[in-house]
Amino acid sequence: MESSSTATETARHSCLKLEIPSTNPLFVKGTWFDTHFDLSVIDGLRAWVCNATEEEVQERAAQWDQPVAEYIELAERYLGFQQPCSVYRFVDAGDDHKRLSWTFEKEGTKLEWRWKFQLAPDSQKITAGILDFLMDANISLSEEVVRKTQSFEKLKVEAEKCLEQSQRFTNEKMEFESEIYAKFLGVLNSKKAKLREHRDQLSKQGKASVDEEESTDKTESYDSGSDGKESEEEAAKNITSTSKDIPAGRGRGQKRAKRK
Repeated sequence: MESSSTATETARHSCLKLEIPSTNPLFVKGTWFDTHFDLSVIDGLRAWVCNATEEEVQERAAQWDQPVAEYIELAERYLGFQQPCSVYRFVDAGDDHKRLSWTFEKEGTKLEWRWKFQLAPDSQKITAGILDFLMDANISLSEEVVRKTQSFEKLKVEAEKCLEQSQRFTNEKMEFESEIYAKFLGVLNSKKAKLREHRDQLSKQGKASVDEEESTDKTESYDSGSDGKESEEEAAKNITSTSKDIPAGRGRGQKRAKRK
């Protein structure tokens, strides 16, 4: 009868098809707890069991200088899946007992663990239990395969939809870019035409300003020439009038000299 602590623990189950040379395949079922484990082995005719108690597991773990959790984890790894680098044996141990052993390497040293099994009082019950477990596991795996397949098909449909939508978005993006580019070119060409028009207008205005300045310069030059001539004429008249006045004065002076 299981203790209350055992009943409350969460058990893990495994079933290994163990193939050993020169013997028929064996099925090793394990029920793993945090501090102990139970094993059962069948060869198709008979069954053997091993109930490793907490005390026995603690003793074995102490012999190998390991924590209990680490010891159980390593045993579950080798009896849950057949390790290709390990050597398994299931040999007679006398009095209808069997000894299951497996090897492993630790820090470069090859080690061997062994556990002793006793003949099950009801081999058919053990065999039926293992078969039920295998059937349940097979059903669970089949259901899981069906779920995974359905999920895969659903994901495939969604992926195709996403691909189609992505392709549509790509086409729309290309059309939008082409349309925007065409409009941009139209606006750019219009701006260029307006810039050319403004440039031509500025060029014409600049040319007109230059012509007007040249015309103004010529007019001022002509006027200054006329003023110069008038000034020269006035200067000449002044000189002439002055020269006429000077001799008259001198004559009167000379006459006065003669009278004396």
